[in-house]
Amino acid sequence: MWFPRSLLAVLVFVAVPASADPTHKWVQAWPRTDFTRSAVPLAEIRPGGPDRDGIPSIDHPRFVATGDAGVPGIEPVVSVSIGSEARAYPLRILIWHQIVNDRVGGIPIVVTYCPLCNAALVFERRVGGETIEFGSTGLLRHSDLVMYDRQSESWWQQYEGRAVVGVMAGARLRRLPARLEAMQRFAERFPDGLVLVPSDAESRPYGRNPYTGYDSMPTPYSDDGPLPDDLAPLDRVVAVGRRAWSLALVQARQSITVDDLIIEWTPGQSSALDTKHIADGRDVGNVVVRQRRGDGLADVPYSVEFAFVFKAFNPDERIVVE
Repeated sequence: MWFPRSLLAVLVFVAVPASADPTHKWVQAWPRTDFTRSAVPLAEIRPGGPDRDGIPSIDHPRFVATGDAGVPGIEPVVSVSIGSEARAYPLRILIWHQIVNDRVGGIPIVVTYCPLCNAALVFERRVGGETIEFGSTGLLRHSDLVMYDRQSESWWQQYEGRAVVGVMAGARLRRLPARLEAMQRFAERFPDGLVLVPSDAESRPYGRNPYTGYDSMPTPYSDDGPLPDDLAPLDRVVAVGRRAWSLALVQARQSITVDDLIIEWTPGQSSALDTKHIADGRDVGNVVVRQRRGDGLADVPYSVEFAFVFKAFNPDERIVVE
């Protein structure tokens, strides 16, 4: 969700009270959602600001060649490569829309980004053979985006790719490998790749960060979950499944090998959540996580997210800091 800078500063420090029975606020707006089926306590789901679809998903994405996208080389993009197709989804667009329903290499996918968690995750959007389409509920759980599918109007936790409320409760999306990398790196890896562009470039100030200074805040929007012991809540971590390493550690070592995983860091990517203009954000670097398979290396799903969100959804796991 996005808020004006002054409002965000207040919301970060003031917890939103949970209702003992929140469903009374939702049944009118969500008449097709089955609130008797829930995989999480409903009281953990909080208002996020905008109403349903107040942050509009992109359902008919438009792409251009890398040289025509107008995205500064240092800015972050979520890159997806399936088969012979490679596409980049700039955070300068995702920060305003958060959800892109697309199809790459014949696979229906949903590209998601939750700015409050800095979680950029890509999933296959097929469940039980049915292709579903996602939008934003306008709600949060542990500061993380709660999506909904337009077929059953079940609610889905973005961070987990899991349906948490409605007839689909308990279902999970298949996570797909994707990189969060600088635009220049994507263009070098895929010179024939395509880049998402706005359907209306004037509709929002693309390239601007509506969360100026957020990743330097002492606390996240909502600190209702357990917080990490050895890191500040908004320190970045590299998360692979239920394991995580502090970004500072990966940056210091530049390469870490753990079992069959290789985690590498190189400079040259701006933070999307630092300065007013994304291209001016401090350099947080590029992370690549690959797994040894046979004689080669293959990308695996990972995220460079804030420490608090990893801990909120993995309360029993330790973040490696040294």
